[in-house]
Order: sequence, then structure tokens, then C-alpha cells
Amino acid sequence: MTTSTLTRLDATSVELVIPVLPDALDRAREVAFRRLSKNARIPGFRKGHIPRRVFEQTYGTAGIESEAMEDLVPELYSSAVREHELAPVARPKLEMLPSAENEPLRVKARVEVRPTLELGTYTGLSVSVQERTVSDEEVARTLEGLARDRGTLAPVERPAALGDIVTIDFIGRIDGTPFEGGSAEGQVAELLEDRFIPGFATGIVGMNAGERREIETHFPEGYHASELAGKTAIFEVTLHDVKQLEMPTLDDAFAAEVSDFATIEELRTEVRKRLEGIAEARVRREIGNAVMEQLVASHDIPVPPSLLVAEREQLVEETRRMAQEQGANFAEYLASIGKTEEELREELTGDAERRVKGTLLIEAIADTEGIEASPGEIQAELALLARRYGQPVDRVREALAQNMQSVYDGIVRNKTLEFLIDKAQRVAAP
Repeated sequence: MTTSTLTRLDATSVELVIPVLPDALDRAREVAFRRLSKNARIPGFRKGHIPRRVFEQTYGTAGIESEAMEDLVPELYSSAVREHELAPVARPKLEMLPSAENEPLRVKARVEVRPTLELGTYTGLSVSVQERTVSDEEVARTLEGLARDRGTLAPVERPAALGDIVTIDFIGRIDGTPFEGGSAEGQVAELLEDRFIPGFATGIVGMNAGERREIETHFPEGYHASELAGKTAIFEVTLHDVKQLEMPTLDDAFAAEVSDFATIEELRTEVRKRLEGIAEARVRREIGNAVMEQLVASHDIPVPPSLLVAEREQLVEETRRMAQEQGANFAEYLASIGKTEEELREELTGDAERRVKGTLLIEAIADTEGIEASPGEIQAELALLARRYGQPVDRVREALAQNMQSVYDGIVRNKTLEFLIDKAQRVAAP
């Protein structure tokens, strides 16, 4: 049996030459003819009952030939990929090669593939970490946050102070002209300086209900709306009322109300345990990052160009979403950092390359260690996605039908990283 031939063009691309054997081509032609003839109309013959000779005399053979090759070439390409145990990372570039008389047709396929990596040491890596302990103050702040969530607002007959909840009208002007987003009526706000541009909250401090005041503020140089950055604005503010938050007492009754614990001490213990879990998770993330930095630096990892481009575009998209979450459109964000989109893309190339290298390393280690995703782990991941998006598990599974491999791969990558973290040697940072 004639098989395909493989030529490695470089570390991340190969060329396959795949013969199209006559028997396989004849079968594909017959399948193509039957499909095309189902809807063909030729006087004297019923649909689907047209002899092939008559069909070809009427419509020619080009349609059959084209349809047959469209069916056959992907099948032959997939077979060649399996034969040579390749892992393509992009669509192949296909072309028909000229063939000599009495020689089979041949298809040439050029495709990018995952490189074969020679793994060095990847377990027992020494990582310096700053171990974190949970302080009594952190526990107290968390409990205070729970109390604030269940606090009630009570009107007060005194001037506004930082931490109060106020209802205000305001209109802002720059050089006497109102600007977009600079006005509101009946705005309820907590007077905390870090929630407003500098000078706004402290300017309201000392005002009484019913009072009107002009407050001078300054937009930071790096403000997300570039047209406002660095400018001085005058806000005309009217204060309607002042309220303070009255929080419940941190006692056993409070613990029973907000949790399944009967006493405040039990709740305090649980809060500490949860904070310690968060702290440990943060340390493990730092260890994982340090391990990957070491591995990427110590391995020669060729990067397939298509993976680099895709990862870089993903980083650009993440930056776009970040800008939107901060209340700016992408154009405003680019203006604030003084870059064009192409300059940003170029700047992100290094990060994209490191991320691709890390992924390739993780995959190689997973293969070496035989790390896989079990059916139970896949089901748990689908259940997590279902809760996140508020959809039934079956609907999530159906929506991901064509992307289940990505779910599987994500689980394997996470398990492999956890494996590397567990195998790392923690060294306390000085």
C-alpha cells in the first residue's frame, strides 16, 4: 500500500505528499455522482435513477470530479496526520501536484504542527515564596464587611462626614462648559475619597442638607477619559440628605443570622480558615508563575507562527475588554497610553510568545506524565460552567459540542500545573 511521505520544513511545519489511489478516487466519484444525481433533472428519467453515463453526457464529469476531491482530500489528509502522529495547529495549505502518466494523483499539504520538545528537569524546582499569614485585623475587616452588608441607613442631623451616605445633585464644568458624564440628579453615594476624582468627596464634607456648594476638583493625568485627563473641573453640588450606616453588633445572634454557625467565635474561625485558603491559593499561583518562568527560560521551545498570532490577538481582545470594564472605549484607552492598536499589538508580542511557550511545555509534560481528564472531572467542569452562566448542564454540553476538546485540554493543563506546583521546592523568601 502506498503511503504518504513526510518532509520536515522546520521545527514547527511539515510538508506531506499524499497519493490519491485510483480505487479510493473511483469510490469517491461514485459517492459524488449519487449525491449530485439525486436532484438532477433529465427528461425520461426519475430523480435518483439516472444512469451515470447519461448524467455525464448531460452535465459532464467536472462536477463529479470536484465533488469527489472535496470529499476525499480531507479524508486522505486526516489519515496522513494520524499515520505520522502529527499535531496540527492550523489549517493546511493544500494543492494538487502534477502527475506523470500511469502515476496516481498526489496532494501536497503544508501545515504547522506542535514542535517536539526535549524536556529537561521540570520537577523539584526551587521557588522563593513569601508565605502569608492571616492577621486578626484581616479577620476583623472581613467580619465588618459582613456587618456592613446587613447594616441600615439612618438619617442624621449634622454636616456630612467621610463614610456617610449622601443624596446629591451635581453638575460639573470645565472652563464654564458642562462635560459628558459630569452631572446627575438624586445620586446616592458613599463619601469615600477613593471612589471619586480627587477633591470631590472631601469637598462635600461639612455640607448640611439643603446646602449648595461649588467644589474644585482635578482629573488625574492618567484618567481613562483622555479628554478630561489633567483638567480642573468645578462641580456645583446640592446636598439633599445625609445618612450614616448603622451596623449590627458582631455577636452570636449576628453569626446565626448570616451563617450556619451558632456563635461568633465559630464564624470567626471559619472566616480565618477561608482567608487562609485564599492566601494559600495566591501563594500557589505565585509558585506556578515562577515555575513556568523557570521552565520557559530553560527550554528551547519553537513557536508555531499561527499560535503566536492567535495568542497575541487574544491579548489584544483582553485589553479591549479591560478598557470597557474601566468605562472607556478602546480608542480612548489607546489614546491614554499614547499607542496605536498596531503598536500595542507589537508590544504584546513578547507576552504572547511566553504564553504559547508555556502552553506547549505544559502539554509536553502532560503527555510525558500521562495526565488526563477523567469523565468525572469533565462533568464537574460542565457543572461549574452551568452555574456560572445560569444554564442547565445539558444545554451547556450541547453548546460546547464542537469544543469539548478545549474543555478537556483546559482540565489537563490545570492538573499539570498543579502537579508542577506540588513538586516544586518552596524556599522562604528573606
